Amino acid sequence: MALHISATNPEHPALLLELPWDLPLEDWPERHLVPLPRGISRHVVRYARAGDEVVAVKELAERPAVREYELLRSLHRLNIPAVDPLAVVTGRTRDDEAPLEPVLITRHLNGSMPYRSMFETTMRPATMHRLMDALAVLLVRLHLAGFAWGDCSLSNTLFRRDAGAFAAYLVDAETGELHQKLSDGQRSYDLDLARVNISGELLDLEASGALHPSVDPIDFGTEICGRYQSLWQELTRTSVYPAGKHHYIDRRVRRLNELGFDVAEMQIAHSSNGDSVTFVPKVVDAGHHQRQLLRLTGLDTEENQARRLLNDLESWMATQEDYAPGDPLAARPEVLAHRWVREVFRPTVRAIPKELRGSMDAAELYHGLLEHRWYLSERAQHDIGLDTAVEDYVKHILPKLRAKLPAPNAAASRAPSA
Repeated sequence: MALHISATNPEHPALLLELPWDLPLEDWPERHLVPLPRGISRHVVRYARAGDEVVAVKELAERPAVREYELLRSLHRLNIPAVDPLAVVTGRTRDDEAPLEPVLITRHLNGSMPYRSMFETTMRPATMHRLMDALAVLLVRLHLAGFAWGDCSLSNTLFRRDAGAFAAYLVDAETGELHQKLSDGQRSYDLDLARVNISGELLDLEASGALHPSVDPIDFGTEICGRYQSLWQELTRTSVYPAGKHHYIDRRVRRLNELGFDVAEMQIAHSSNGDSVTFVPKVVDAGHHQRQLLRLTGLDTEENQARRLLNDLESWMATQEDYAPGDPLAARPEVLAHRWVREVFRPTVRAIPKELRGSMDAAELYHGLLEHRWYLSERAQHDIGLDTAVEDYVKHILPKLRAKLPAPNAAASRAPSA
């Protein structure tokens, strides 16, 4: 049987032909391999260089190789964080014509490491908790898409940091199944497998002395179940809002924040009976919001202020017609952010008389206005709008705050003036 390479990109077969397909993967020469950390696998897996790319090569039978290749392509179309499938190679033989197992080839995710390798570094428990939060986000997103993993573990998940965000990626879909919708039983079974696998690998790391001494492997494995359930409940409960009650959206965002998650993306779909909202959660590092807001808008604020302003910016962007995440023809977030500064942030701050601002800078004022707007909207059970919030804030809140604040000092202002 002749060597056959099935690939999605016509350029890949030419690059892959340079690899020694006539040798078992475990016998490949060092000149083709890239020394990167790997998790535990039931198959032989190697990282190799193909042209300018680093690829992961896994030996397995043809049917599961093709099946996993198609599953990974489906996850890619669903915008699920997973490794990118490149090709399946079949018809491999030795020089003496003895058959060799087919291989599945995926692109190495730049800057990523297997979760197991991360835990082998005896990292602090606080960081480990954030890593597990990112894994819970991945599991929820998979289940929302109808994908039952069947083998979630520290070895089958990649971790990558991107601009302060923690992200988990699926790396092995061999046991996965894609359905229209998962039942509660399917989700529970998948979650229980994750708990057992994670606790088992942590016990293995503990035995080798690589785990932080304060971490209990059983409790830590169980923790992901609680984090998953909290996030699943918040993301899947009824989210249809009557017109004019967008403060309900703000309430949902606040609850996600209280759980320790942020909103990476928000989509609002208009329907005859109200507005349905879809949230995509993320896990972020300390100071992420400050850096993100500064990059998008030029506003330099404290972390909690930045989180609140970014939530407002995200809510506003979701209502704009030219906002379409993932669409290369849509307006870029930076463009929309500067429009928000020009059309929303600055006019709102300028509506407050300068003599009432005291030493409060523009970002602090706007943060206070958003909090006041949310409070008034909750009390009125409808969105009162920024104009009404500014009027009430100036009349009832600022006079009390001004009495407690020091005199204005231009040098004390941290954020650009509006």
